[in-house]
Amino acid sequence: MIVRPFVPTDRPAVNALHASVWWPERSEAGWAWLDANPARLEIDAPAGWVVVDADDRPQAFVGNLVQRFHLEGRAHYGASGFSIIVSRAARGRARALIQSVLKQPNVFAAYTLNANPDAARLYPRQGLKPFPPRTHGLKLSWTVNPVELARGRLLRTLVKRAPALTDPYREHFMNRRLRERDRHAPLPPSAEGVERLTDLGEGSEYDAFWRRLAGEGRLLADRSPGVLAWRLSDPDLVDAPLLLAFRRGGRIAGYAMAMLAKGNPIEPASLEIIDLAALEDEPDAVPALMQELHRQARDIGAAKLRLQVVSEDMLRRLGSWAGRARHEGGWGHCWATIGPAAPPIHGWQPTPFDGDYGVCQRPTPAGDLQVKAGRAGSVGHVPPSH
Repeated sequence: MIVRPFVPTDRPAVNALHASVWWPERSEAGWAWLDANPARLEIDAPAGWVVVDADDRPQAFVGNLVQRFHLEGRAHYGASGFSIIVSRAARGRARALIQSVLKQPNVFAAYTLNANPDAARLYPRQGLKPFPPRTHGLKLSWTVNPVELARGRLLRTLVKRAPALTDPYREHFMNRRLRERDRHAPLPPSAEGVERLTDLGEGSEYDAFWRRLAGEGRLLADRSPGVLAWRLSDPDLVDAPLLLAFRRGGRIAGYAMAMLAKGNPIEPASLEIIDLAALEDEPDAVPALMQELHRQARDIGAAKLRLQVVSEDMLRRLGSWAGRARHEGGWGHCWATIGPAAPPIHGWQPTPFDGDYGVCQRPTPAGDLQVKAGRAGSVGHVPPSH
């Protein structure tokens, strides 16, 4: 078996690989959207790699999410490998896939911020190191609905111990309220300084915020209006992400992006924080945004609010919210390899936006769907989170 770049004709076979491990399959339009990633096109990087058999049929896959970074007016590029899937037929070829991501040219770093416990054991042998060094194993969550979380734990236990009593592939804990809400309705007075962010265009107040943020001298993933326009145009999104802005003195000083998602059919929905960023001289921005995110999570019926990538800087900015959080993770889900010609990365404080969370979340389905049985296991199998 050989490794080669992923091409459009591979999409049906790669979707079948996704189905085999209970991960969301992309539509043709969704794959085309990934191909249109502006940063990937700028450095002519593959959209991913596949391991193929003697008949050129993909038996393993890894995606390649390229992002543009900024530091002191210069552009740099990083790459996050995502959705690593290796079939039984290609067992032992994971190393070759990972090396394809790590050895690609024109990127200062190759990394993942979303490794599961099994994959995390592979990365040290591939030359990757924990990054951020002190918080690479930390995920933070805040309980919104303890009853729903308890019901989810009970259902998971039931599926493991007595699978015949319930159907683990039918979507449970369905929630429709996010789709029915008016996203342009004003926020209540309790959301002091926070408002819905609706204008992301060139020359907008958000554009001015991005320019100030990029000018602070930290290595920063591109959040410019053009990049966000591409991010938000994903045709496979069930719900548009929630966007909030913190305003101080007539200008935007911080913003947040969050998505409603379910790790698998038998989990309650979570409001996943995809991005949380603020100007350095605005200590109130992140706590105010967190307050409104937590309220929004409650209003739309999410069982918890979660931030899956945490830096030391973010822990400081969260203030009292950090002390109130439940610690998840613990297995080291963030890994990176930094090239010798990399820009200074001491100021890089990644959020989930820097990784694959914005493109790999399993959205809450639009209806009470029956998930197709794949090749991952029998009826008693608990589908893994993506």
